[in-house]
Amino acid sequence: MEKKIGLYICKGCGIGESIDVEKIKNIGKNALRVPVVAISDVLCNNEGIELIKKDIAEQGVNSIVIAGCSPRVKTYEFNFPGCFIERVPLRELAVWTIEAPEEKQLAAEDYVRLGVIKAQKGEIPEPYIIEISKSILVVGGGISGLTAALEAAKAGYDVVLVEKEAELGGFASKLYRRVPTDDFTHGVLGEVNLEPLINEVTSNAKIKVYTSSKIEKIDGQPGDFDVTISTNGSQETIKIGAIIQATGWKPYDAKKLGKKYGYGKFKDVVTNFDFEEIVKKNNGIIKRPSDERVVKTVLFVQCAGQRDPEHLPYCSGMCCATTLKQARYVTDGNPDATAMVIYKDMRTPGKLEYYYMEAQNTPGIMLAKGEVTGIREEYDKLVVTVEDSLLGSKAEIEAEMVVLATGMVPTTKDPQDYLTGLQEAASKGDEARIKYIESTKKPEFILNLSYRQGPELPVLDGGFGFVDSNFICFQYETRRTGIYAVGPVRQPMNMAEAEEDARGAALKAMQCIEHVAKGMAVHPRAWDTSFPEPNLTKCTACKRCTEECPFGAIDEDEKGIPYYKPNRCRRCGTCMGACPERIVSFKDYSVDMIGTMMKSVSVPSEDDRPRIIVACCENDAFPATETAALHRLTLDPAVRFIQLRCLGSMNLVWIADALSRGVDGMILLGCKFGENYQCHFAKGSELAKYRLSKVQETLDRLQLESDRVQMYEVAIDEYWRIPTIINEFMDKIREIGPNPFKGF
Repeated sequence: MEKKIGLYICKGCGIGESIDVEKIKNIGKNALRVPVVAISDVLCNNEGIELIKKDIAEQGVNSIVIAGCSPRVKTYEFNFPGCFIERVPLRELAVWTIEAPEEKQLAAEDYVRLGVIKAQKGEIPEPYIIEISKSILVVGGGISGLTAALEAAKAGYDVVLVEKEAELGGFASKLYRRVPTDDFTHGVLGEVNLEPLINEVTSNAKIKVYTSSKIEKIDGQPGDFDVTISTNGSQETIKIGAIIQATGWKPYDAKKLGKKYGYGKFKDVVTNFDFEEIVKKNNGIIKRPSDERVVKTVLFVQCAGQRDPEHLPYCSGMCCATTLKQARYVTDGNPDATAMVIYKDMRTPGKLEYYYMEAQNTPGIMLAKGEVTGIREEYDKLVVTVEDSLLGSKAEIEAEMVVLATGMVPTTKDPQDYLTGLQEAASKGDEARIKYIESTKKPEFILNLSYRQGPELPVLDGGFGFVDSNFICFQYETRRTGIYAVGPVRQPMNMAEAEEDARGAALKAMQCIEHVAKGMAVHPRAWDTSFPEPNLTKCTACKRCTEECPFGAIDEDEKGIPYYKPNRCRRCGTCMGACPERIVSFKDYSVDMIGTMMKSVSVPSEDDRPRIIVACCENDAFPATETAALHRLTLDPAVRFIQLRCLGSMNLVWIADALSRGVDGMILLGCKFGENYQCHFAKGSELAKYRLSKVQETLDRLQLESDRVQMYEVAIDEYWRIPTIINEFMDKIREIGPNPFKGF
């Protein structure tokens, strides 16, 4: 279809009083050669909307540039199906943030020019639609997996549940009692009765259960996963739309704690998980392992190896409440029994605080803040040395049993540790890699993904083994599109939290399937129907796109040429930024489009009037800038903002193009990265920072100073930093001096 652009300029929100809209109209008609240009007093009211609709119907307008307010508002009003739509925020970037009238006008003209270029270069994306499966695979039959499977089935989806053990129930089935979830003040421990839930799952016609089974291989993409399941030596491959990993956790190996606690040396030193099994086996009666004698004094040691850099540097979240529950095992029905709890800190968030308060007033339960420094055995008792944290004194306490509160380790840790070691060995050469494989016991992998970037889900940095589920931006969503982490593979949690977690992950899996069916991105650009369209005839097989894609959306053929699985793609454009040959583009977002926009920004000829381009991500940096405008914070008029999908899509050629055009400097403004990253695309800002370290070669070639290009991180709520960042950068540019290319 032939493209016909319509430029519509709004005078509302003070735009008409601050900017000469007639001049912009003339620029649109004459300089930019836009065939249809119109001005409206209030473009978002019925009259303004009808004006656009009339031009669509009568004049064939199919590419619309709306010069008015932010693209983040009035999205319902400015929705014209079948049209390319570009929003130009004159209100935020010119009227509200620039003081001098002539600078407002110049900025408005620039932004309208950029918007028209985007409309000229962009096309309406065509959705990638294939025949899909709407089934959901749940891996793991514990409380998380059972809940997720049942919730998805209730919503009308077919579910396949795979459990490696012969019975369903997971770790919860090993518990004697559970921490109360409703009444925390009367000391009634909850029953652990999974039979109703298991029966509801196994009797549901929409759920197919595989026990004593494992995943041999997962290939494909969301909506079209090929999952091979192995059961008792036989294999079956099925089509799946989305996947939930709910494989749970295992206890930390208390033998690694050394001599301090005596685990493995003294039979009556047990872990909290051992203790649970003892109580369940004896139907509530506590018998110590050494001689099966019923005991009356039990000492509980909190944070045994937890919050300890040498063992588990994190808090497992559920141990304090579990210990308070187990203390009740000791005292319930036995007024002569004593449960002593030695803790570093007691952590019982939310309503569990009531449970803690109730335990403080329970006869027989003693709680003391201290540090256990040693345990020894004398006759038939254990003697525990405790350093009182409050009084600074030492004490020795006798007990018949000692229970260590060891923590949760996700089932994903062992596979990840093995893969990390393999990667490190491979970096040293083939000989080291082969030696590692021969000398290291290979753990049982869980998902066995046929992805170029590895067989398991990426985990959090730090070696903890928890699946990286983009905590700050999108819970449950891993860096493998359509695969969701739930329960203790995602973070430490108790049973009630795991059940709630499962419901959320089930909803995400359903959303994934429905979006893929429509050819849309799953998240975070949940409306986007574009996808990468590389010109592979020019590909040099450098592997940068396959290595840098945060989501494993690109695999390679036998010749090393990349090929895309579009439904894995999050539409961030990281591959577009990575490609040195600039062969990757989207219908509505390309290297040529953004490069042309940057080269089209007006550059004042005067040396004392700098021009700065801010390339900012659409998810944190640009919203923060618009919030600064909403608060009427003044920004330097030398700045021009250009939105990027993600800083990961930043191609270094844009920097060369802009600076060779005479722009005095560039700011890359992106999300915060690192351990608590806030990037919607997980690695975008981090990759941009890495690429920026390579830009010196480009600047040296242009004989320009490296300080002309700087990157800053900003959170979405740090709008107040925007003027400061720009002012600091402007001071650097003034110190360096004008770009020598200015005027060429």
